[in-house]
Amino acid sequence: MPITTDCHLHTSFSGDSDTPMEEMIIQGIHLGLTQMCFTEHNDFDYPATENDPPGKFEVNPDAYLYDFLKLREKYADRITLRFGAELGLQPQLVLRNDIFVKEHDYDFIIASSHICHGRDPYYPSFYEGRAQSEAYLEYFESILENLKCYSNFDVYGHLDYVVRYGPHKDEGYCYEVYRDIFDRILEQIISMEKGIEINTAPLAKGMRDMNPCTGVLRRYRELGGEIITVGSDAHTPAQIAHAFDRAADVLKDCGFRYYATFEKRNPTFHKL
Repeated sequence: MPITTDCHLHTSFSGDSDTPMEEMIIQGIHLGLTQMCFTEHNDFDYPATENDPPGKFEVNPDAYLYDFLKLREKYADRITLRFGAELGLQPQLVLRNDIFVKEHDYDFIIASSHICHGRDPYYPSFYEGRAQSEAYLEYFESILENLKCYSNFDVYGHLDYVVRYGPHKDEGYCYEVYRDIFDRILEQIISMEKGIEINTAPLAKGMRDMNPCTGVLRRYRELGGEIITVGSDAHTPAQIAHAFDRAADVLKDCGFRYYATFEKRNPTFHKL
């Protein structure tokens, strides 16, 4: 397996997982991983629903860190563990997010767009009354808005997350259809000296491509982007390192020769 680090993992400290961290670690060791980075969700101002009570996606960082440090020591001779977070960006959260990041010594911060102008694209209501392409474009434009007001992160996660949940998923979707907005997003990320991730979760959901799609990955590399991490977005042990061999093939085909991992917010590059 050319990729031996999973940089996007969730446990019971995230609102959408009930898996104990130790179970994830044991499975990672079983799979032959040399490094795992936990990236628990923190989404301030997540809109509450009947299924999502207020604060559902806000991690308790002290409890998270306490368990993490115990398990990092316990398994130190078998695997390297990193302490990260997946930070939900919205323009009004700049100060709160910055305080959150600075309160603990994280190894790695993924910036993500889970909420677009107050709504989660996970729910069908985000797409009602308009073409899927219009909803997708609004989501991509919101990423650019976030990038222009927040920079305390290392990579931007699953850039086309919205495609997982549209009424027709990735039917009719490709980089070329949204070339203008994607180029602006990628140019902004590169100018900020940040990276992106290749996220294999869509393959586990039966989709044909990863997040972002291959066209976006190729364009990022063409524009000079080099920093890329690999994550399964696993919420259960069965999802860890899913389709990492395919991810390696896609990255090499797009022109990448290295993938990145982070320690204390600094990247290290590993040959594919």
